[in-house]
Amino acid sequence: MANDNPHVTDTMQFIDRTEIEVEAGKGGDGIVAFRREKYVPAGGPAGGNGGRGGSVIFLATSNLQTLLDFRYQHRFQAQNGARGGPNNCTGASGKDLIIKVPCGTMVYDAETGDLIGDLVKPEQTLVVAEGGKGGLGNKHFLSNRNRAPEHALPGLPGEFKHLRLELKLLAEVGIIGLPNAGKSTLISVLSAARPKIADYPFTTLIPNLGVVRKPTGDGTVFADIPGLIEGASQGAGLGHDFLRHIERTQVLLHLIDATSDDVLRDYNTIEQELIAYGHGLAERPQILGLNKIDAVDRQTVDLEELATQLNHLSHAPVFLISAVTGTGLEAMLQEIWGIVDALFVEEEMEQTLMS
Repeated sequence: MANDNPHVTDTMQFIDRTEIEVEAGKGGDGIVAFRREKYVPAGGPAGGNGGRGGSVIFLATSNLQTLLDFRYQHRFQAQNGARGGPNNCTGASGKDLIIKVPCGTMVYDAETGDLIGDLVKPEQTLVVAEGGKGGLGNKHFLSNRNRAPEHALPGLPGEFKHLRLELKLLAEVGIIGLPNAGKSTLISVLSAARPKIADYPFTTLIPNLGVVRKPTGDGTVFADIPGLIEGASQGAGLGHDFLRHIERTQVLLHLIDATSDDVLRDYNTIEQELIAYGHGLAERPQILGLNKIDAVDRQTVDLEELATQLNHLSHAPVFLISAVTGTGLEAMLQEIWGIVDALFVEEEMEQTLMS
């Protein structure tokens, strides 16, 4: 299903990790030139400086959702600066190379592993390779001892970087759960997202994003994360590649299949993977949705008792829902809005205090 680098699926080319090389432009050379003027007997040095090389700059945009553009092009180079001219004319600077990347792109130095920058907001920019300085013309070396300097300096090379790009989706709510828990069905019901849905595990091979509208009209981004399995944090199944996409989420919506033979075991499987993966995922505010209640035989399964047991185990609110019929979704969404709004207010207060 996936190449070594980057991650690509068969159903859609969702690329969330890749490596590229960038090279800024070389600075233009300075030149040796002299004035030839009627009333300046010996002339004078008039060699201009070279222009600065163009830089390589990343620009975050909300119009991109994957790193697909980097699949076939792995090397990028900015324009070189122009050579200096006579009459003290400075060469033209090289044009900066602007590379658009999705919001949520993290840029690492592939050689050292150091994080260079994290582009999370639209129109945010990051200079990843500085253009080289232009060389000095002979005019710069004029002195009392040397009235006719005959040397100039070459332009400096631009920076070269081997970069690793990783995309972490930006969503307020991450929908997690075992394969076939109903995540794709839920996001298709709540939003305009249309993920592939079928009656077998691992239907979802890529994260799906959907905007769910609040009663106020504001939108909240939900991310349907491919089903996790036991051992996902160590690389088993699909979950390892996509666990990082819920690192930025504010709330986790944990869907559990109410028709499962062991609901509590299913809950614990996912929780152990969150703990093993780390990055604070296990401490993230969580809501549990006991899904597919429309398919449960109420004569043999006590859903209220199951919800009580899950609540005691998770210390999180539990909702009995059906993504297919819409049962319980409104109450669950109200709980999510409350948590998201409270976190937003808390963040605003922290920013106010910091400023």
